[in-house]
Amino acid sequence: MTGRRRLSSPRPYKLLTSVAAGALLVSGCGVLPGASGGSREPVTVMTWAPDTTGADAVNMAGMPAMARTYARWINENGGIDGHELRVLTCNEQDSAAGASKCARRAADENVAAVVGSYSRYGRAFLAPLEAAGIPYIGGYGASADEFTSYLSYPVNGGQPALVAGNGEQLAAGCERVSLVRPDSLVGDSMPGLLDTSLSRSDRPASYDISAAEEATSYDAEAAEALDKAGDGCVTAVLGKGTETFFDSFRRLAPKGGEVRISSVLGSVGQSLVNRTGGPNSPFEGALVTGWYPESDDPRWNEMREVIRKYAFGDNRIDPSDTGVQTTWIAYTALKAVVEAMDRPDIAAGGISVSLNRGTEVDTGGLTPVLRWRFQDMVGTAAYGRIVNGRVTFQVVRGGRITAEKKGFVDVTETLVNARPSG
Repeated sequence: MTGRRRLSSPRPYKLLTSVAAGALLVSGCGVLPGASGGSREPVTVMTWAPDTTGADAVNMAGMPAMARTYARWINENGGIDGHELRVLTCNEQDSAAGASKCARRAADENVAAVVGSYSRYGRAFLAPLEAAGIPYIGGYGASADEFTSYLSYPVNGGQPALVAGNGEQLAAGCERVSLVRPDSLVGDSMPGLLDTSLSRSDRPASYDISAAEEATSYDAEAAEALDKAGDGCVTAVLGKGTETFFDSFRRLAPKGGEVRISSVLGSVGQSLVNRTGGPNSPFEGALVTGWYPESDDPRWNEMREVIRKYAFGDNRIDPSDTGVQTTWIAYTALKAVVEAMDRPDIAAGGISVSLNRGTEVDTGGLTPVLRWRFQDMVGTAAYGRIVNGRVTFQVVRGGRITAEKKGFVDVTETLVNARPSG
């Protein structure tokens, strides 16, 4: 589907203040500052993410909060190319039913795009979006389906790129590596990615240790990882379970041992380092693979200033959180494509056509210049939609996740050549 029907007249709108209602519409009244009257129609988009306190659920409430903050900032400064930006939000609830419900609501609301969102349930939300012709711009990359759907426009390489990059980062200093990963379909793809990177530096394959994602203890897995790695490295990619794993690992590891620990951003982040002791955290010295520059990098200054001025002290927005950062980059992409279209009305089909034809997105160095033409994509069956196969190497020093190596590392070749595990 290449086009979307536009309503004959704009819908009335107002500012809703209840998050509990399930969605929030960020909007102003009257003419936008700097805009040329009412000649251009508003652009309505949606951002969703789980906002839940369940023990085993993911909470990414900072992403919709960042989307609303972005809208306040951009609208005060004339909108996007004169278009007022309206942001609908939806609590995805970290469930397939919640993801599907949010996607159906996006279709019912006739949104122009879903932007900067998080969900682990790609099959649940992409089918309704594809049926309605709605592009999915800059998802977090938590679902493998985001890298195959023809209406998905990812801004990073998702967990596949992180795992591939982690292998390359570890290869520089680890003789042997133990990989602790989920016992799931997603987890099953990790050894092939990690080992392909290790083999490029003539390192042996990792010891593959699968584990339950929601365990309360990982003593057995930690003991096995220590035994297999020797004086090498242990890397764990277990999402929320990563903290629990390294708690078990810390209790079993010998004092003064030489084993080095590692993970990827999303499983380990600055908030986790802060919560577990900062400079005295067990993660001090850990290697971490990320998508973007470290959170203290000057390239994040504009985002930080927008948060300072327009988030109104919303403590859900952590500028060091990769979800918040991904939302900022996704809205940067939306801004670029709306400006490139230069039309009085913006519809979903037009956004997809513009992106497919090669609209460039300059993120100010937070990523490479992004473009989603066919020739820009990795093109493999598993990761066909990835256009950004670059990662960053970081390390925890003095309680801060900071750069271990300057610049980006391209792991596209690993994504293309990764051998299946087993």
